[in-house]
Amino acid sequence: MHRFSVRVYYEDTDMGGIVYHANYLRYIERARSDWVRQLGNDQNAMRDAGLVWVVRRIEADYISTARFEDELEIETTVEKITGARLVMAQVVKKNGKDIFRAVVTAVCMTADGRPVRLPAEIRASIK
Repeated sequence: MHRFSVRVYYEDTDMGGIVYHANYLRYIERARSDWVRQLGNDQNAMRDAGLVWVVRRIEADYISTARFEDELEIETTVEKITGARLVMAQVVKKNGKDIFRAVVTAVCMTADGRPVRLPAEIRASIK
C-alpha cells in the first residue's frame, strides 16, 4: 500500500468552504504519480519512449467532506493487474476516516492513442 499526504488549500474549496468534488480526482492523481515514481518508473522516460499512462475508468464515492486546512491521506492499493490493465483502489482519509473512495483503471497507450500491453518491467515493479 502506498500512502500520500495532502493539505487542503483555500483554492481547493468551493463557495461552501468544502473541497470541490473534482479536486478529489486531482488528489488521487497526485498519489498515483508519487507511487509510480517511488516504484522507480520514470514517466518522462516512458513518454519519451512513446508510452503514457491513461485513466480509462474511475468509479467514485463521495462519503464525507474535507475543508480548508484539513490534512488528508490518500492510500493506493493494487486490486488487479493484467497484461494491459492496472486496477487500483484509492481511499482519501481525514483523521483516519474514509471520506472518498475510488476504483481507478489505468492502461498504457502509445503517443498516437493505441492501447498496448503494460511493459514487463512495469508489471514486475508493481507486484
